[in-house]
Formats: sequence, C-alpha cells, structure tokens
Amino acid sequence: MDGRDVEQVRLVPWAQDDLWLLRRTNSPEMTEQLGGPESEERLLDRHRRYIEPFAGCMYRVTLADTGDTGETVGSIGYWEREWRGARVWETGWGILPEFQGRGLAVTAARALVEVVARVAAGGGHRALHAFPKVGHAASNGVCRKAGFTLLGQVDFEYPKGHPIRSNDWYVDLGPGPAGAVAERSDHGEGAG
Repeated sequence: MDGRDVEQVRLVPWAQDDLWLLRRTNSPEMTEQLGGPESEERLLDRHRRYIEPFAGCMYRVTLADTGDTGETVGSIGYWEREWRGARVWETGWGILPEFQGRGLAVTAARALVEVVARVAAGGGHRALHAFPKVGHAASNGVCRKAGFTLLGQVDFEYPKGHPIRSNDWYVDLGPGPAGAVAERSDHGEGAG
C-alpha cells in the first residue's frame, strides 16, 4: 500500500460451497496464533454454524475486480459475544498466504465495519471489537490501519480453555468512510 491503488474487495455471505475455504484457513500456518488446526469434525461443525442463521455473519472475501464469481482471498466475519457485562460484536479474519501483504485484510476490515455499522444503526450493538494476540503484529496492524482504537491488553481465551494475552481493539459503529463493496445477507456465522 505504498501509494499504489488499493485493491478493492467484496464480502460475499458464507455459503454451503465454502467449506473448501475453511479447510484452507485451517492450515498450521494460518492457525498458528489461534491454537493450531482444528479436527475435521470441528471444521464441519464450524461450517454448519457459518451457514445457519445466527446473530452476525461470516463472509468469503473476494477481489472486487475479478467479476461476479470473484477470486477468493480469505474470510472475515462478525458475531455476538458477552464482553465486560455487555453484548458487543466481535470480528476476526484470515487472508490466504498467497494474498497476504497486499492490504486486503485492512480493506476487508474497513468494509466489515461499514456492514456492522448499518446493523448497529438498525438497533444492533454499538461496539465492534477484535482481540488479536499481543504478539501478532500483522493482525494488530490490520486493526490499527482499519481505524480501530487500542483499548489495552486483556486476558482472553481462544480457543476455549486456552488462555492468551490479547489486545482489545475497538471501533465505535457510528458513521464511517466509504469502503469496499459488501453484499447483504440474512444469515451468518458464529465464531469458534
């Protein structure tokens, strides 16, 4: 993103045919900061949750300039969680290794903030959080570049039963700048 044009992305609601992407993001390289790869059984359960109705939505991230089908570069989503006595939105993402380093996670995160802000305007939660590990420079950089505010370090648990030290990044879901295209969905995902 050194002064070059920023690639645009499209957020496409997760579908039955997207299990392949979940398997790709389940590699040791992609899950190093998340406790390692999950079993096939857990992946299938996660995929089922992604396509069933829930409070939030999971998306396949595609390049916007590759037509209607779009070249898939990763995934991003948002879901409800209880945090410090309140219901908030949480987000997480994963960009496939061959597409990393191009600013696509930042562009997708900005697009997701716009989507969740529309949900908040309709009566949803006003807070969106991300909780990358303190030492995960790439994800912390995405939060910073996407306009999140660092609230500080927190003790967190991910996966369940695995304590970690995370940064608590926050964005107020008020009006924000225009970003990438995001398709609307009536269904979504729940994390983990």
